[in-house]
Amino acid sequence: MSHSKRVTKAVIPAAGLGTRFLPATKAMPKEMLPVVDEPAIQYVVAEAARAGLSDVLMVTGRSKRALEDHFDRVPSLEAMLEEKGDFEKLRRIREATALGDIHYIRQGDPKGLGHAVLCARHHVGNEPFAVLLGDDLIDERDELLATMIDVQEKTGGSVIAVMEVDPQQIGAYGCADVTAVDGEEYVRVNRLVEKPSPEEAPSNLAVIGRYVLHPAVFDVLEHTAPGRGDEIQLTDALQELAASDREGGGVFAVVFRGRRYDTGDKLSYIKAVVSLACDREDLGPELKPWLREYVASL
Repeated sequence: MSHSKRVTKAVIPAAGLGTRFLPATKAMPKEMLPVVDEPAIQYVVAEAARAGLSDVLMVTGRSKRALEDHFDRVPSLEAMLEEKGDFEKLRRIREATALGDIHYIRQGDPKGLGHAVLCARHHVGNEPFAVLLGDDLIDERDELLATMIDVQEKTGGSVIAVMEVDPQQIGAYGCADVTAVDGEEYVRVNRLVEKPSPEEAPSNLAVIGRYVLHPAVFDVLEHTAPGRGDEIQLTDALQELAASDREGGGVFAVVFRGRRYDTGDKLSYIKAVVSLACDREDLGPELKPWLREYVASL
């Protein structure tokens, strides 16, 4: 049984340019694209808060000021809503500011996900921490992050989230080669392969954007050479930790079988908006019959 410290901090890399969504992201961070009526980034911060992670560090870049503004108070707007008696909207905008203690640091040079995580070293310190990627939204009805935190505490290593995908789609993801752990629902990661061809993939388990990492990852990232795309890849550092018997060595995985929404490309983003809107009590009852009629007319 590990005596690992309990995870209390979350790191959210948010420095990407969002070029796949141009021109919408020309003057607006991709993380602020609305998913129904909340920006995508709020879903991610809310997920961290539900798992007990109220200390959040966003790793940002240029033109990301809107992220800070969104999670800040706007007294004039709150006063106006209160004066109008629009207490539901007032409650909704206060939700964002009450999610946790949110800090910001700039990545500077876009050197990849591994470098973005390394930028969090001073804030995180010598304790395990979570990393949540904003392109992956996990349905709040499905538990994942809390389970991963429990596994990290139990194993003392690092933990990734994986999900079964169509073998023909594995080339879009990092892929995990895993071994079962007797008596446990989590698995041990033997190696990670970044975007393999279906023929070369060791499994159909795709790495999705949730990690709970031992701070040993920082020392590894310090000497990790640029990899795919000439960027410092978190996958490469985790590969080294998976084969290490040092303190904090070992990488484990939780297989997620719940609802995940990918907002990383236009088609998946539209599917996410429609899926979440259909599940809403205030929108679903009218939206679903309209969708059926619309699809039948095609």
